Amino acid sequence: MRPNLLLAGNHLSSRGGGSRGPIEDLAERLGIRGYRCLCISSVRNGFLRGMDLLFSTMLRRADYDVAVVDLYSGRAFLWGEALSATLGLLKRPFVITLHGGGLPDFAETRVRRVQRCLARASAVTAPSRYLLERMSRYRADIQLLPNPIDLSNYSYRNRDKVEMRLVWVRAFHKIYNPQMATRVLALLPEARLTMVGGDKGDGSLISTKTVANDLGVAGRLQFTGPIARDQVSDYLQQADIFINTTDFDNTPVSVIEAMACGLCVVSTNVGGVSHLIDNGIDGLLVPPGDEEAMAAAVRKIAGNPEFAQRLSRNARAKAERFDWTHVLPQWESLLDAIAGAKSSNGASNGARQYARSNF
Repeated sequence: MRPNLLLAGNHLSSRGGGSRGPIEDLAERLGIRGYRCLCISSVRNGFLRGMDLLFSTMLRRADYDVAVVDLYSGRAFLWGEALSATLGLLKRPFVITLHGGGLPDFAETRVRRVQRCLARASAVTAPSRYLLERMSRYRADIQLLPNPIDLSNYSYRNRDKVEMRLVWVRAFHKIYNPQMATRVLALLPEARLTMVGGDKGDGSLISTKTVANDLGVAGRLQFTGPIARDQVSDYLQQADIFINTTDFDNTPVSVIEAMACGLCVVSTNVGGVSHLIDNGIDGLLVPPGDEEAMAAAVRKIAGNPEFAQRLSRNARAKAERFDWTHVLPQWESLLDAIAGAKSSNGASNGARQYARSNF
């Protein structure tokens, strides 16, 4: 029998409260595979969502055998830490899944707290080698389980003939530096740019539009606003080059999606991006904030069809490693091993018996 699961994180898309997160996709896939999943929380308010996480974990402890807990930095860490302590007291085995490019820097000033939090878990997973390597000082046996995609949703087109059709896919927030995209566009008079994403409310969208107007590129720039997840591929297919301007990142799913579609990717070299993109092999990396270097990289791709074709082909091959068909069986093996260890030997031994993935 499959163990019953508690998946604790942001389940906001079900009520229109936010973008769909990795834990929601995991819950859906595991449900199809026969696991009964208790998903919390879909409450929009951050504080109330945290309280819902804690109380539901306690009050419904008879409804799950194993829990999966998302752990982020910032204020969200407090709720993950509290869930770790609560599940420890309840003697329920659980997996902590690390998220966010800012978590390693956040942890550096809270070493003992992070170590205690991770030590309580039966297993700790990371979606990127960047997080795995940076967080291994807090727990040595972190396992690599990437954020997957459904490859069948992303049709591949080799970019053997590249036009200056650029696309940018992220939320409008300062950490993603959307203004840089407009400055890149200004350096490429023959290019057009589509910026796909919703407004996070920190003024970045307004600022980006202001910069575009000041630079005289507004006529070559399209803002789509927030779109449904199943529309992302459509916008990607309309472009040839994907630009990622972020100042701060882990392993962005948007970049993996672009690679799956065969776009030629140019990204800033920050956080875990270099663990995803092999510079010159399946994409190009440039220094953060350097619009001239990014514009030069775009010109290099557009002016060299053979190079563009090779980047496109290699990008698709890289993205295929992130398909659910590769990742889901690893989740099943991990959760089944923890549940089996709990029933036979107690919760403490389950994770150590699971081999680290080799992505």
